[in-house]
Amino acid sequence: MSISARLPVFPWDRLEPYKAAASAHPDGVVDLSVGTPVDPVPDVIRQALAAASDSPGYPLTHGTAALREAATRYLRDRHGVAGADPAAVLPLIGSKELVGWLPLLLDLRAGDQVGYPQLAYPTYEIGALLAHAEPVPYDDPVTELDPARVKLLWLNSPSNPTGRVLGAAELRRIVEWAREHGVLVVSDECYIELGWEGTEPVSVLRPEVCGDSHDGLIAVHSLSKRSNFAGYRGAFLAGDPAVVSELLAVRKHAGMIVPKPVQAAMIAALDDRAHAVEQKQRYARRRGALRTAFEAAGFRIEHSEASLYLWATRDEECWETVADLAKRGILVAPGEFYGAAGERFVRIALTATDERVAAAVARL
Repeated sequence: MSISARLPVFPWDRLEPYKAAASAHPDGVVDLSVGTPVDPVPDVIRQALAAASDSPGYPLTHGTAALREAATRYLRDRHGVAGADPAAVLPLIGSKELVGWLPLLLDLRAGDQVGYPQLAYPTYEIGALLAHAEPVPYDDPVTELDPARVKLLWLNSPSNPTGRVLGAAELRRIVEWAREHGVLVVSDECYIELGWEGTEPVSVLRPEVCGDSHDGLIAVHSLSKRSNFAGYRGAFLAGDPAVVSELLAVRKHAGMIVPKPVQAAMIAALDDRAHAVEQKQRYARRRGALRTAFEAAGFRIEHSEASLYLWATRDEECWETVADLAKRGILVAPGEFYGAAGERFVRIALTATDERVAAAVARL
C-alpha cells in the first residue's frame, strides 16, 4: 500500500468548490478559512534576514548558539519558563513539519498510540499514520487513554480550532499522569501569544505546571502568527534534554535544517516584543468586528478565548453553513475538518485585511 493510500483526502481540497462560489461575489471573496498571515513582515525581521543573506555555508541543524539563547530568553521573559537550557532548544522548519514527522522521528511503530485532542489540527492524526502508529482522539487523556499503549500525547492550548485554553491546574494534572506512566507530552503552543479578554495561556514548561524539571515534556513554539513569519518557515521546540538530543541526532541525518538567514530573522523576531504587540492589536480589532457581526447574524460563538479563530455555530450541519456564507462571498472552514465533534461548527479565521474584514461585516 502506498503512503498516500493510508492518509485521508487532504481536507482543504474539499473546500475548493465553495471557494470558487465565494470568489464569484461581485466584490470578491473574503477568505476567513485558513489562518495564514496577511499583514507585512515587520521591518526588524526583514532587515535581519537581509543582513544574513550572504550565508554560503551549511547551517547547523541545532541552530546557532545565538538563536537558542534568544529562544530561552523568550521563554523566560515572556512565558515565565524557568531553567530552560539553550542546549535543549531545537529550531524547526515551521511547526507543521514537526507535528507531521514527530512520531516517525521518535521511532513509533504499529501498535503504539498517539493521543491528540478530539477537536484538533488534522496533522496530529497524519503524523501518527505516517509512522504506522494508531491515532487516538481524546476529550480527557487522563481518563480515556491507555497509558500502556500511548507513547506520545499531544496537547494544544490555545486550541486550533476552538480557542480553548487549558489552565495551569489542568495542565499539571495531565503532566503528573503522563510522568507516572512514562508518556511523552508534547504541547503545541503556537497560539500562546493570542489570549483575549484577560485570558493568559500557560506553557507546559512553566514551574506551576511541571515543577523544576522539563523531563518528559516538549513545548513547540511558532513565529508564524506572532510575527507574520509563516512564509519564512521558522519555529522551535524546547524541553526534555534527552528527547531534544535524540531528535537532534535524527534530524542531522535527515537534513532537517533551518536556513541560516531564517535563523537570524528568528532571533530578531524573538528579541523584539513591540511588533508582536502591534500585531495582536490588529487581530483584536478584527476579532471584535467579526464576532459582533457573526453573533448579530445568528451565530453562537463557543470557547474562542484565545487563538486566531472564532468557533461558531448556527446549530446546523457545517457544510450547510459553509455553502450559505459562500453565497455571500465569505469563505470559512467546516468544523468537520477538525474532528467529528465539529460537524455543526465552522472556524472563522481573523487573518484577513482590515478592508476584507469590513467587507465581511457589511455582507453579514
